[in-house]
Formats: sequence, structure tokens, C-alpha cells
Amino acid sequence: MLPFARVAIIGLGLIGSSLARAIRAEMPTVALTGHDASPEVREIARRIGLCDDIADNAGAAVTDADLVILCVPVRAMETVAAEIAADLPPECIVSDVGSCKGEILAGLTRALPGRIVIPAHPVAGTENSGPESGFATLFKGRWCIVTPPDGADPAAVERVSELWRRVGANVEIMNAQHHDLVLAVTSHLPHLIAYTIVGTASDLEDVTRSEVIKYSAGGFRDFTRIAASDPTMWRDVFLANKDAVLEMLQRFSEDLSALQRAIRWGDGDALFSLFTRTRAVRRSIIEEGQDDAAPDFGRSH
Repeated sequence: MLPFARVAIIGLGLIGSSLARAIRAEMPTVALTGHDASPEVREIARRIGLCDDIADNAGAAVTDADLVILCVPVRAMETVAAEIAADLPPECIVSDVGSCKGEILAGLTRALPGRIVIPAHPVAGTENSGPESGFATLFKGRWCIVTPPDGADPAAVERVSELWRRVGANVEIMNAQHHDLVLAVTSHLPHLIAYTIVGTASDLEDVTRSEVIKYSAGGFRDFTRIAASDPTMWRDVFLANKDAVLEMLQRFSEDLSALQRAIRWGDGDALFSLFTRTRAVRRSIIEEGQDDAAPDFGRSH
């Protein structure tokens, strides 16, 4: 039995369009309605047949849904939830795909008092955006972290979890605040570092832009991929999860200072010990199936 019969997806960028494709592929009888605030995106979604119906406003998209998934920037979640509140069917579950669960849960609760809200975060993505960048297998073998509020209906939590399992994700249940701390380490801080490194390289007066591009070694090249991620989404992520990000940034700054001291004083043992530990982390990620062990990350040249 399918967990939902009628799903509405609000926001048809990379994640929203990938989810629509995945539901189509794995649960073809589910009725799919989509909406995006951009008329251009709605037109593209209609042209490529992304959903059964593309509504021109968010309220119209949710009128008969039994699940609504908000796939909009983090700081737009509460506003969009307020827009659909009057049109939501009484038993409809509202979820999302944002990567900062504490602020999203608080915002959705304010906008939708008395409604069933079960936030979730599929830990998957690429540096691309837009409805044509999505693909049905984006969530295969990836984790989706479901962060229900205290006292949430277990049946509703299980229905949302099952939807993500059906599109190929592994599901973990987690407290929203703990989620935000974990993701500050594994996702938000790496993005912040990537943006900083690429920005520093582009600002160097003694190195030209053409040299930065021409002589990009593997490390810098991979940072540029992360730094190409959607600016609106990541601006909102850092502002929404600022407490956890600042905590992790302080820890990182302290570790960076220790590394700086080791290099200055020629402490090779400290450097070797750190690099050995970090190499083991990489191996563990590959063993968990979260990346490819092929040379050069599986790139073809």
C-alpha cells in the first residue's frame, strides 16, 4: 500500500523536480501536483511533463493533497506555509526538504497551528539547480533524516519515512537540534570553507583569474564544485543555522590554529597523525557507500 495517494510539491528546483521524477518512477499511480513561484519555472515544468498538474499558485496546488512537501529556500518556508494554510485539507501532512530543521520546524509550527508537520531532510544534491537539473535516482542510497516534533503521530512519521524509502533513501529519525549540529559539521561548514577558499583565490592580486582556472589542481577544482551551489539556498542555510555553524566554525578555527603551529614549528608527527585520521574517515565514507572509490572520484577524462 502506498503511503500517499496525492502529493503536492511546492518548489520545483533540483530537489523538488528530482522528487517528482522519483515518485513518478517508483509510485506511478500517485497523483502529483506542482507549483513554483517563478512563472518561467512553471512553464518549463509543464513543458517537460514534470507533474500531472502545475498550479499557478501554491494554494491551488494543495487543495486535495494528502502530503505537501515544501522544496523552497529555508527562509521562505514559513511564508509559503502561511500561503497554503487556508487551502490545506484537514488531515494533510506537511513536510519539507530543508537542511536546517530547528528554524524550519518552528516556522512551520507558527504558520500551521494544529496541522500535522513532519520535517525531513534528504542529504543529497548537486551543484546544479532548476527543474531540468533533477533526476529520479538522486536519493538512491542516500540518507533522509526525518525530524518530527515532540509528540508527533508515529503513523504520520512512518508515512513520510516510507515515501523516502520508496524513492531509494535510507531513513534516520533525529531530533531537529541534533540534526542541525551534525549538518553544520558535514555540510554547512564545508560549504563555507569552499566559498572562502574560492573567494580568496579570486581576490589574490599576484595570481590572475586565468591562472587560477588553468592550473586548478584536484583539491581546488573540487572546492569550486561545492562553491558553485545555489547562492540563495546557502545564504539562507547559514542565517537559519547560524548558532550551530558558528559553534563548528569556532572549533574549526581552533583546529586550524593548531595545524598552523605544527607547520611553523616543523612538527611532522602532529601533521602525520592528523592526516592518518582524516584518511580513515575517507575510507569509512566509501565503505558506507556514500562516495565512489574510483580514482579521481570516478571522473572520466
